[in-house]
Amino acid sequence: MAEICTFLIIMDKQKSKKSWVIISVLIEQELAEPVAGALSGIVPGGLVLESNYGGVFPHELDSVKVPVRVYGYLPVDKKLENRRKDITSALNNLAAIFPLPDPVYSPLDEQDWATAWQKDYHPIPLGSRLIVVPSWLENPAPERIPIYMDPGMAFGSGTHPTTQLSLILIEECLAENPVPEMFDIGCGSGILSIAGAKLGVSSALGLDTDPDAIRVSLANAEKNQVSGNTSFTLGSVRELIQKELNLSRSPLVVANIIAPVLTRLFEDGLRDTVSPGGNLILSGILQEQLPGILILLDEHGFNLKTQRQQGEWVGLWGNREN
Repeated sequence: MAEICTFLIIMDKQKSKKSWVIISVLIEQELAEPVAGALSGIVPGGLVLESNYGGVFPHELDSVKVPVRVYGYLPVDKKLENRRKDITSALNNLAAIFPLPDPVYSPLDEQDWATAWQKDYHPIPLGSRLIVVPSWLENPAPERIPIYMDPGMAFGSGTHPTTQLSLILIEECLAENPVPEMFDIGCGSGILSIAGAKLGVSSALGLDTDPDAIRVSLANAEKNQVSGNTSFTLGSVRELIQKELNLSRSPLVVANIIAPVLTRLFEDGLRDTVSPGGNLILSGILQEQLPGILILLDEHGFNLKTQRQQGEWVGLWGNREN
């Protein structure tokens, strides 16, 4: 399933259910802000910018340009036609500077527009024990362990194949080799640390170089009631190796990061963060990048135990030699 990055531009507080019309314009990324600015004073229900990155890994978002859908909600009332005329006029003024497609109008009846997008997200069972559940839903499978997340966040919400591969491999690894602690390098949303804690790890340490990722991870751990078994801090492999943190090695290390960054982590000393005989789980690897990562595993003394693939993405579980 594609990751969706959605940025809320303006939203009113109205919660009552009524009939709405969606105004939508699909444009190139560089035109998103001018179009949103032109419409923000006209559309009372709210404006959203939505970019569908497809198979792009979250860490690559800043370097990839994709079309953006600017959309908002117009209440069906006596002002609707005047608002449509104002929208046409505003877009025509912009079209004199750069080409724009015509807006698309579609009805949205008897729904709260602020939560209408949620219908596209459903719980995702993974492996034999886990299920990623959108935070506004109840767990539909009580026999599975729920991880409550908000789909759509750029940090990783469980909808991207790389995250799913990581979760499946973590479950398989802990089922075969229960361990008391783990490192989650590049923790993003904290989802992998949370999964580890729910699968029996007593202490999961998540590291990320982005302060926002630490903030999000702490909030998600609290939401999933595993704050006592997880901790999150700024840093990466170098901070572990240089013993700037209390721990420097763990029997389980996971890194769900794109392959070029994984290569740098090996150069920084990733091997030494894994205890002898311990486990290393890697994801974020495209199929064409796999040979290079397999060479790195071998060169750094890891035996490949399991390889899983979903679409063009590959996840690996390796065991460090004693």
